[in-house]
Amino acid sequence: MDQTVIPSTVEHTRSVFPEGLTLDCGSVLAPVEIAYRTYGTLSPERNNAILICHALTGDQYVAETQPVTGKPGWWERMVGPGKPIDTDKFFVICSNVLGGCMGSTGPRSLRTVTGENGVSREEPWGTDFPPITIRDMVRAQRLLVKQLGIDRLFAVIGGSMGGMQVLEWAATYPDMVFAAMPIATAPFHSAQNIAFNEVSRQAIFADPDWHGGRYWETGAIPARGLAVARMMAHITYLSEEALTRKFGRRVRRCDEPVAGGASPGALSTFGEIFEVESYLRHQGSTFVRRFDANSYLTITRAMDWMDLGMEHDGDCAGPFRETRTRFCVVCFSSDWLFPTSQSRVIVRALTRAAANVSFVEIESDKGHDAFLLDEPDFDRTVVGFLSGAAEHAGLSRRTSKGH
Repeated sequence: MDQTVIPSTVEHTRSVFPEGLTLDCGSVLAPVEIAYRTYGTLSPERNNAILICHALTGDQYVAETQPVTGKPGWWERMVGPGKPIDTDKFFVICSNVLGGCMGSTGPRSLRTVTGENGVSREEPWGTDFPPITIRDMVRAQRLLVKQLGIDRLFAVIGGSMGGMQVLEWAATYPDMVFAAMPIATAPFHSAQNIAFNEVSRQAIFADPDWHGGRYWETGAIPARGLAVARMMAHITYLSEEALTRKFGRRVRRCDEPVAGGASPGALSTFGEIFEVESYLRHQGSTFVRRFDANSYLTITRAMDWMDLGMEHDGDCAGPFRETRTRFCVVCFSSDWLFPTSQSRVIVRALTRAAANVSFVEIESDKGHDAFLLDEPDFDRTVVGFLSGAAEHAGLSRRTSKGH
């Protein structure tokens, strides 16, 4: 198979930055491309822009059909005309993170390499892609925001890894962020979350189609390992109550190939499987069609390195001293991946820094993914915070229409 063939045929809207970025690891990554989408209209004063930061396996298609899967945008229920993040009022930006695989520069991107014979060729970065941090992702987003002619964002909003980006935005570029809403997130990755990520990565490494990360050379992808990684992660996104409500201990006849060579549906240990098993297998199999294994490794490692207090003697308040950004920290009662206790760490740090901060814990039995699901109390929280912040920012009451 041609080494330059990459499993993506979608043309994304993107901006190119020839000068690139100096990363936290010291490497210079150039050029840098950032794929993005926008919704609504930027006001003449350029003061109504909201940046939405996506989670680990999200992308820039926040409020429209995802072109690879054909599914609705991952936050379509929240973003749009008349919705909690109202595109009749706000200009919404969402970009694929640096290191991603939906058009932004990442391990799947092509680079020019010169062989020992002096002949140059193009091939994907693969595992040679430099290690990145959440702050590197934010630096790349800033390039895009500046290119769009925006000097100050009205708000930055995101959940999970997106919430980590929100915190980095407020810490690194406080003068560019009027309001910040970190949702279901933490100022650093816990040892438990690092452990979950490592199990997922080891599943990818153990796949016989991994080939040291150069799987494109064989025309294969480490599909089984990547699917197991997704299954592992997906368990952490749900609560025990949600799993019980959706699946309980119901079983179904297995009509899929199973380990050990047994025929689908045969009378064997796996002749019947629990519905929760079938659900997880479906999540894994659909994931491998839209996500790149090397991107998964890159981004999970960036989350593991996240630690806002690291450069401040472990004090998470350090990055927010004298900040003028208004914060609303949101968490969910049944989220055990980023539990309420970690949101309280953020709130206490912001309070010590004398920041303007409100804190809301939403009662929900849906687990970490609650911010993506129908939660009326969450919707009301978003609307209330944005409305109050808009009033304090003096935004015009004029509404805007269109893209």
